[in-house]
Amino acid sequence: MALPKIGYPTYPITVPSTGKSIKIRPFTVKEEKVLLLASDDGDEAAIKTAVSDLIENCIVSKGVKVTDLTNFDLEYIYLKIRSVSVGSQVEFVITCKDDNETQVPYTVDLGDVEVTFPEGHEKNIMIDDETGIVMKYPGFDTFVDIQFLNKGSDEEVLDIISDSIDQLFQGEDVYDKSTTSKKELKDFIESLTKEQFKKIYKFFETVPRLSYEFEVKNPKTGVVSQYIIEGLSNFFG
Repeated sequence: MALPKIGYPTYPITVPSTGKSIKIRPFTVKEEKVLLLASDDGDEAAIKTAVSDLIENCIVSKGVKVTDLTNFDLEYIYLKIRSVSVGSQVEFVITCKDDNETQVPYTVDLGDVEVTFPEGHEKNIMIDDETGIVMKYPGFDTFVDIQFLNKGSDEEVLDIISDSIDQLFQGEDVYDKSTTSKKELKDFIESLTKEQFKKIYKFFETVPRLSYEFEVKNPKTGVVSQYIIEGLSNFFG
């Protein structure tokens, strides 16, 4: 006689980049184990497969593919999946800013964490009077590289930036990503001055991100200070 199958609770969330409502479920013991084993082995391909499978399996709504989601969508969805899987309360010890000494416990409810869209964020960037680029948001590969493979060297950052260029134009000439090699895009980035490069880097500095703002009162001095937590890893660090 076959053992009974247990149903999963589902939870509605909204995809930040599209505003589309989807449903998620908690991950199973097996799904978590596969990801942990892949992470321990350090095999990049296995880690990407495990992360992709876990997220796609836990999205109950049909027709959602991880390759269609932005990096900040994936951070948000993974945060919510982990929240409903292992608990939404995360404990922090906060050092008060006014004396840089007193420590206060603080609990963050992951259910309250959302994606913020900073002002001044632009996907179309003019390098000079005639030359500009159209950026696209990093996707699944960048999400895994940063959150699970801890990539972040100067060379890896250049790879992320070149992967995020969707189109380059100069006057009436347009160079599309589909017809331009990654090496050509990377060479273009490396040919820029620091001031020109800063214009591109601003795109990443102002990209939508997980963010949670809160206040902590120093019990010794009574001073209230503002704090902000940003980025997926900082909610579990």
